[in-house]
Amino acid sequence: MRITWGLLVRSLVMSLVPMALAAVTLGAVWWYVVIHSQEDNNANNAPQVTQQAPASAAAPANNSVQEAPNAGGLQEPPAEGGLSEPPSEDGLQAPPGSGDVQEPPSEGKGAAEPAMQQLGDPSAPGPQTAAVPQAFYTGFWIACALTLLLLAGYYWRFDAEHFEILRMLVSSVMPLALLTFMVLAVILFGITTATESAAVGAAGAFLMAWQARTLNFQRIKEAVFLTAKTTSMVCWLFVGSALFSAVFALLGGQRVVEQWVLSMDLSPLQFLLLSQAIIFVLGWPLEWTEIIVIFVPIFLPLLAHFQIDPILWGVLVFVNLQAAFLSPPVAMSAFYLKGVSPSHVTINQIFAGMMPYMLIVVLCMVFMYIWPGLTLWLPKYLYG
Repeated sequence: MRITWGLLVRSLVMSLVPMALAAVTLGAVWWYVVIHSQEDNNANNAPQVTQQAPASAAAPANNSVQEAPNAGGLQEPPAEGGLSEPPSEDGLQAPPGSGDVQEPPSEGKGAAEPAMQQLGDPSAPGPQTAAVPQAFYTGFWIACALTLLLLAGYYWRFDAEHFEILRMLVSSVMPLALLTFMVLAVILFGITTATESAAVGAAGAFLMAWQARTLNFQRIKEAVFLTAKTTSMVCWLFVGSALFSAVFALLGGQRVVEQWVLSMDLSPLQFLLLSQAIIFVLGWPLEWTEIIVIFVPIFLPLLAHFQIDPILWGVLVFVNLQAAFLSPPVAMSAFYLKGVSPSHVTINQIFAGMMPYMLIVVLCMVFMYIWPGLTLWLPKYLYG
């Protein structure tokens, strides 16, 4: 009976995974946009309320000093003893009203406040974050309604076959998906750098292997040696690319390329198409590491001349390389897949299956050309 209840609870939790994923996704979007992004505004508004109390309390304090009787407390010393006001004929004199140093007018006090804010006045409000637009709330609730309708339709047709498929997906895909999400989340939220996030991914992989009971000393040794081998290869690749770039620039190759591109009198769109076409062709015989560390630095100095955002151009390069790895006649990804596929699967079948995905990638690049905001919105929203 205990085993039956345990299986029932696990099956129930497994079947509720789609609902939990939808709730977590929508909740994370609401938290980040409505709560997290508005923390600066809430922090700036809070001191403005608390600063009114000292100002109001200062008035009774001044009144109490003025109303204090002369007989009690501290009294002003007489003129003949102690410190006395210097006579007007010698010593320090009070500046006349027409002198050089005058009391600043009321407008000057107002003008001095921004200067105090620039010098770090703690009472000055900080920069305001843009308020959440009203259209977000409308779109969010529409997305919630559509998600509920999709979940209702999914669970209405839910049967044993759907449960078995869901169980296989959760047991095989969910751990990797969670690990990928954690590695990306710690970068996007500024918790770690890209290098430190790799350590987070390695620790998560070790925990997954331990949970699957496949972690032993032999596998750890193989992982360490393969990591050292790959790291050494990449480091030597960076060394070679740095030498190549230095010699290329020293011999005037960079200037020749810049003059050649500038002599064409290209528009920014034409330069984008030319650079992406060159990288697309280079993606056939070369790996992405060689292209990134050797050929991309040749184009980077030209981006400022054509007023192209480096983030947009970099994302286009990575998407372009994905299309290059899938396109004949080379298509290294197809040959990688042929090496692990059964013997009855031919290379032509693999090419035929890759073409729709390649068309989708090319269509995404077209959308990124037409609407650059699709690519730049998230980095600007996260990092300003």
